[in-house]
Amino acid sequence: MARRRRGRHESAIDLAPLIDVVFLLLIFFMVSTNFVRESQLRINLPEATGVPNEDRPDIIELVVDQGGDYAVQGRLLVDHELETLITALAEAKKRSPEDVHLTITADANAKHQSVVRAMDAAGKVGLVRISLTTQQPATQATVQDERDD
Repeated sequence: MARRRRGRHESAIDLAPLIDVVFLLLIFFMVSTNFVRESQLRINLPEATGVPNEDRPDIIELVVDQGGDYAVQGRLLVDHELETLITALAEAKKRSPEDVHLTITADANAKHQSVVRAMDAAGKVGLVRISLTTQQPATQATVQDERDD
């Protein structure tokens, strides 16, 4: 009996179905993932008495949270460095009218150094009209509400 020699057939794996499955998984995870990034800082305002100012469109808003993070016009800055803050304020000032005001909204528990650094950066950029945001004390707010009724 003569044996038939089999030719060497290399076995191959077809990669096309595997690539299709990987792309389908990639599309599934891209669609099901939430890409919204929280950029709002949570702050607790200090209390003070006074009359609230009217809202003005020519205001640059700088937010300082309890940990010393900064946000300029709603954009969270990458670090706490003075140079980064100066750059962000300079860019915001370029996009604003010439007579622009800076409003610093700092958490009641923010370090004093963070607020002073913000004021220093504002001075270096040339922003001289600076205001600080506060909230009415809880007892005075209830008294004020009762007077309005």
